[in-house]
Amino acid sequence: MTKKKGTDTNKLATKQALIHKFSQPMAVMQPQKNFLLSFLNRRSMISCRLGLTLLLVVGLFGCGYLTTPGLQASNLSFGSNVTPIRSIKPEQEQQDTTVYVQGKVETQVPLLNQWAYQINDSTGKIWVVTNQPNLQEGQQIVIKGKVRYKSIPLANQEFGEIYIEEK
Repeated sequence: MTKKKGTDTNKLATKQALIHKFSQPMAVMQPQKNFLLSFLNRRSMISCRLGLTLLLVVGLFGCGYLTTPGLQASNLSFGSNVTPIRSIKPEQEQQDTTVYVQGKVETQVPLLNQWAYQINDSTGKIWVVTNQPNLQEGQQIVIKGKVRYKSIPLANQEFGEIYIEEK
């Protein structure tokens, strides 16, 4: 029986030590702000999403002129720096003007150290003189170049032609 009494005494002592230990006043832990995740509150999350959406839209429309001659949306025009071929005229004030022309390669002619390509968009055709030998017939291209005019007078008639010289 002494063994049982000693065991009970040990259990009682352990229980009292635990009660004494946990009954002491404990320091209250203060929550700390996590500055890394503090931007995730509702207001700034909406601002972040709105900013990313705006950036995406601007990025998409900013590169749109490279693939389409112009996207018409009511009175807005995207990619409007591509010049329709019908609007290129041989007037003196338009010569040496830099233009972008987009169209399909219809004809190619090798020249001495250069190539000439006839480009067709839905508004007309124009010749483009370039150093690029690898353009294929039927290929859609965008060319940046200067408007030029070559006068060809024959029998008191003018057979001059406007063309674009690629920069």
